[in-house]
Amino acid sequence: MTAKLAVLISGNGSNLQALIDATAAGILPAQIAVVVSNRRGAYGLERARRAQVPACYHPLKPYRDAGRSRAEYDADLAALVMEYAPDWIVLAGWMHILSDSFLRCFPGRVVNLHPALPGQFPGAHAIDDALAAFGRGEIGQTGVMVHLVPDERVDEGPPLATETVPIHRGDTHGTLAARIHTVEHRLLVDTLRKLITNNCQPQLATGH
Repeated sequence: MTAKLAVLISGNGSNLQALIDATAAGILPAQIAVVVSNRRGAYGLERARRAQVPACYHPLKPYRDAGRSRAEYDADLAALVMEYAPDWIVLAGWMHILSDSFLRCFPGRVVNLHPALPGQFPGAHAIDDALAAFGRGEIGQTGVMVHLVPDERVDEGPPLATETVPIHRGDTHGTLAARIHTVEHRLLVDTLRKLITNNCQPQLATGH
């Protein structure tokens, strides 16, 4: 079975590149149908173009400037994504909390990658939060989680896969982020491969 993926990004797109490489090598039985970014300067858009994957820029600012709501933005984003008929929506560094206007269009089909373990350090500063907790002696490791996104709660959806990442004395944001990214690239590909090869039906995915 070959699945169609829509990948949403906001930045560098290193996890997108991992997906591109895995699909090209036949490791991941999937086709990336479209890449969407909410930031014009996201390097992930260039990665998509180099891989000859359709790439779209969908900014929030024009909606705000026109007094339109986030729900309207998300509804239009959903309509854009639906044109490519994806089986799974992958949030790979997507820095925008999706509302029900988007999520209800893809029930049980939105997968997010987060650089922390379940219940720890939600939000955009998870790596720095983990380093701070380590410095206070509260933790000795952090991790990576791949999870479903059933609602608007931030990084709280049902986990599909997790892996711990040690924190070393003297770690900086850069050194810890590098170890986390190495795990992210592998764990995201492995998790999506299992979802696809196990023939999971998207509408049933919330049961994982």
